Amino acid sequence: MKIELPFEQLAQAHEYIAQAKHIVITTHMAPDGDAMGSALALYHWLKNLPATDHSQSVQVVVPNAFPAFFNWMPDAEKIHIYEKDAKACETLINQADLLLCTDYNDPKRIGPIGERLMANNAPKILIDHHLHPTDFANIVFSFPEATSSCEIVYRFITQILENQSPLSKEIATAIYTGLMTDTGNFAFNSNSCELYEIIAELVRAGIDKDFIYNAVFNQYSTDRVRLTGYALYRKMRIYPEYHLSLITLSADELDQYHYQVGDTEGLVNMPLQISDVYYSVFMREERPKPGTPKPRIRISFRSQGDRPVNVWASEVFHGGGHANASGGELFGSLNQAVQLFEKTFPKYIKK
Repeated sequence: MKIELPFEQLAQAHEYIAQAKHIVITTHMAPDGDAMGSALALYHWLKNLPATDHSQSVQVVVPNAFPAFFNWMPDAEKIHIYEKDAKACETLINQADLLLCTDYNDPKRIGPIGERLMANNAPKILIDHHLHPTDFANIVFSFPEATSSCEIVYRFITQILENQSPLSKEIATAIYTGLMTDTGNFAFNSNSCELYEIIAELVRAGIDKDFIYNAVFNQYSTDRVRLTGYALYRKMRIYPEYHLSLITLSADELDQYHYQVGDTEGLVNMPLQISDVYYSVFMREERPKPGTPKPRIRISFRSQGDRPVNVWASEVFHGGGHANASGGELFGSLNQAVQLFEKTFPKYIKK
């Protein structure tokens, strides 16, 4: 199904952009490929617009570090990371007269940046594909049926200026990265001819899809491979009656394998390779940070076919996402998260 963005909202967004002199793009904590892709695609597009005022600035601000396997993305080195330089990021957000919010549905998902963002009364444009966006943006482009936020960004930049050709190689590369990663390299949420028509346009714009795949998926460290083996051999539990798998990793276990941001990316998909496993859940413990006495448990959900997990993630673990690929979290112990998982999964999954 083709997604058409409302004309009135596109016109208003165009007016906001034309008037803005200091634009800041934000995305969620622990940025993944869709977050990086949607933010950087907007960044490159805005930087190349024929600005009415050449003093216009565009910046990307993220709450914390992104995985090293995204360092290759064009201009990734220009992204401002709040946990590394909070003062500079706060200054940028405070000075912004337009805020673009990508790949999150609630300011809580951008951590400490959220309060700064909401304290700024500048117009906010939300571009997202998660369920139930909160009412914090002036303009909302939210389509949960989309494969990714990058898909909506593609439609935004091609529909807002219909008579122009805004797809540079840099924009196309960023968008393809988000499409690829948020569909598990087109293994789920990708059964739409519209998606492949978009990909064809990205290829025409000059992307090297083989290079992008290699840069994201074939750059593992030795420790990451060993951590993956440990997780599958020692920590994977199967609930055969429910065709369900669970993997948990504590902070101590992650430390044992010198965990780096992104080292568990894709781990949740692996149990789905088992012939009679249709649901997979992965839990990762983060140590408490100052002011947060409880650990944060990051939870990823995956499923196959007509077996949605987004309602489970939303109602039980304060998250959401695709029908077959969602995320959530819990502040508490890993044991508490497992207990809640075991208490609730019979309600939300099909035998």
